[in-house]
Amino acid sequence: MNDMLHFLWKRRRSKLNRMDGFQKLLTLLLSVLAVFMLLPIVYIFNHAFKPYHELFVYPPTFFVREPSFQNVNELLAVTSRSTVPMIRYLFNSVFVSTLAVILVTGISALCAYPLSKHRFPGAGFVFAAILLTLMFAPEVVQIPRYLVVSELGIMNTYFAHLLPLIAMPIGVFLLKQFMDQIPDSLLEAARIDGASEFTVFLRIAVPVCMPAIATVAILAFQNAWGNVETSSLFMFDEEMKTFSFFLSTLTSNLANNVAMQGAAAAAALIMFVPNLVVFVILQGKVIATMAHSGIK
Repeated sequence: MNDMLHFLWKRRRSKLNRMDGFQKLLTLLLSVLAVFMLLPIVYIFNHAFKPYHELFVYPPTFFVREPSFQNVNELLAVTSRSTVPMIRYLFNSVFVSTLAVILVTGISALCAYPLSKHRFPGAGFVFAAILLTLMFAPEVVQIPRYLVVSELGIMNTYFAHLLPLIAMPIGVFLLKQFMDQIPDSLLEAARIDGASEFTVFLRIAVPVCMPAIATVAILAFQNAWGNVETSSLFMFDEEMKTFSFFLSTLTSNLANNVAMQGAAAAAALIMFVPNLVVFVILQGKVIATMAHSGIK
């Protein structure tokens, strides 16, 4: 074990010795920037375990001095008084977020592939229309979304949670731009070998585009996990609403109140941790895919 650690340390030092002064300075600056970007994450974890006398101390402290589960217990006490169990809200959020990631990545890839690798009348107009939707703020389309969901008769169902989320223009844009880098000759060779169009898409285009697909999956999960619009607009029954909406009702109007600030801090941590876990898992997939995949 000691020999292995010595070998790794020697190898790292040899890499540092091969750097010039500018590269060492750049590495130091990037390391400092990485630590600075980690501060909000460290703060969220510390803030969730601060007792009340640390939450309101002046001047405020960054790190927790006396870690306590008081905030978590307060949040559990509040949720225990709810008419609907907290596990039901969690189930709704996990179910909707998982399906949203699958549908968004699948539909975005199926939409991007013909736009990138097939020439059909109106392809440029369709892509321009998709890009145009990026200019609209979410508040602009709330009324059209409500009318569509209402006319389809899917109010108060899981379909109403999913339908507004599966259309993700930024996902189509990212995947289309990534698929443009795939040589047409590679796809044509597969077609000559007898592969169907769906096989070409599934066995060639999708594996090559895994970094972009992982990025789209991260964005889709973050959008679905923190979404409260569908619960507030399309759901009538409390048991159909998501965990993010439930926590928003607990933490709303607390800006100038002392009560329940601990529960709000614990709720913020609960909402943040799944995003962090999904990002770490898929970000690792992105790095591994970019390092080990390629067009041979």
